[in-house]
Amino acid sequence: MPITDLLEKNSKLYGNDVALVELNPEIKEIRRVTWKEFDLMEPTPASDYRREITWHVFDEKANRFANLLLSRGIKKGDKVAILLMNCLEWLPIYFGILKTGALAVPFNFRYDTDEIKYCAELAEVNAIVFGNHFIGRLEPIADELGRNRLMFYLGEGGCPSWAEDYTHLAANCSSQAPLIDITDEDDAAIYFSSGTTGFPKAILHNHESLMHAARVEQHHHGQTKEDVFLCIPPLYHTGAKMHWFGSLISGGKAVLLKGTKPKYILEAVSKEHCSIVWLLVPWAQDILDALDRGDLKLSDYELDQWRLMHIGAQPVPPSLIRRWKAYFPKHQYDTNYGLSESIGPGCVHLGVENIDKVGAIGVPGFGWKAKIVDEDGKEVQQGEVGELCVKGPGVMTCYYRNEEATAETLKDGWLFTGDMARQDEDGFYFLVDRKKDVIISGGENIYPVQIEDFLRAHPAIKDVAVIGMPDQRLGEITAAIIEVKEGFACSEEEIRDYCMKLPRYKRPVKIIFADIPRNPTGKIEKPKLRQMYSVEQLVARENEG
Repeated sequence: MPITDLLEKNSKLYGNDVALVELNPEIKEIRRVTWKEFDLMEPTPASDYRREITWHVFDEKANRFANLLLSRGIKKGDKVAILLMNCLEWLPIYFGILKTGALAVPFNFRYDTDEIKYCAELAEVNAIVFGNHFIGRLEPIADELGRNRLMFYLGEGGCPSWAEDYTHLAANCSSQAPLIDITDEDDAAIYFSSGTTGFPKAILHNHESLMHAARVEQHHHGQTKEDVFLCIPPLYHTGAKMHWFGSLISGGKAVLLKGTKPKYILEAVSKEHCSIVWLLVPWAQDILDALDRGDLKLSDYELDQWRLMHIGAQPVPPSLIRRWKAYFPKHQYDTNYGLSESIGPGCVHLGVENIDKVGAIGVPGFGWKAKIVDEDGKEVQQGEVGELCVKGPGVMTCYYRNEEATAETLKDGWLFTGDMARQDEDGFYFLVDRKKDVIISGGENIYPVQIEDFLRAHPAIKDVAVIGMPDQRLGEITAAIIEVKEGFACSEEEIRDYCMKLPRYKRPVKIIFADIPRNPTGKIEKPKLRQMYSVEQLVARENEG
């Protein structure tokens, strides 16, 4: 059953019910400031910062775009890229592509010109839908891209001369569903890896993968028609979209929130009556810090309907969840583990019933299997550290046009994740670290996540990243980059005293106070940190010499 059938079902059963809401509180805030400067009444029409569509309109918009693509020669098996910020049009465009039998190819909105060109060529895209944020990045390569590709512009203002106006063209197309035969085995989408070791790899999934993601999400979190899901992360990533699939399969409403300020999140939950919220660690941390400082008061919001908060995309410090439960004792909580190669979150998850195991990523998800193997691919003894492998209907088909990388990652149906993990006596999996992030100092394996979890429990630390830095004698030494909470002070001596509780070999050799860079899905950008501080250290050595 292709995922598009769920949209058509919702259109028939719940046609007049709201499917998607887009909230842009930053527009409202900017307008408030601007009009106050002129000492005038603040005009805040709802359409400026809140838009919505019903399931019927959602399906209709998807059909119109599908018919536009078909009329322009897009056919089953072609690829259509999406280069948009989160917006109300994003998901109807995605589903319009799928309805043609073509593959949806979401692009990271942070891609620069070279990355856009690289990914368009790697995925062999036949068309690109883009927003006004990306005109400047596309313009230098517009002639080259446009020679063999359709270019559709979605946005306000004039359409660039080298593109066509999506809004005008789609509005004049039929709203009837195209009659394209799609099976579970048909290719459905290409997602891109995070690109932490260079340009990203293209990850190919079929319709069975997408449908399994929807079933997994509902099985894990029990979405019903009455649930309202707050979606904050970027839709180009599997995480946000596959969690939203829980709303799709249940026919529930979802809210696309632009902005991550704690105030925006709590206002959205309150005003839209959200019951499920997926957060990244930094956003949860910011909410708790704002509550600690008294900047926000829970009594100012209507939050009784909020039943589930879950986190994914990175290791979750147990201390964070303990703090969260102190403020929200009635909340269910779940940790979601996954990769784009496993169609996003859920191949391993904690489970709302296992709050006593916070710190673990959990057990194999619905329809999934997991194991831990050594360097030779043999399963390790329980309690030993090895590479986590997963197997299930959501495993990617391949890395598109990259047989070598596919062979390294897919073996006998098992996906080798690159994550180091261990399994406890109760069968729960714990992440130890990324295989490539392991620090080898004097022959000793050091796992940064363990040190990071320890440091995050310090009351003054907002965020921390532990990396390896080159060392002539030991090969590598550990360095802790620490971001301090607003309003707090912290010294190197204080951190060193705090770390005395760690075994000597795990204590950071170098302490650096700086901001922690994270990508849009919340993952710490360790390659950037390693490059930054390795270069810094080499320069310092040269200066000393």
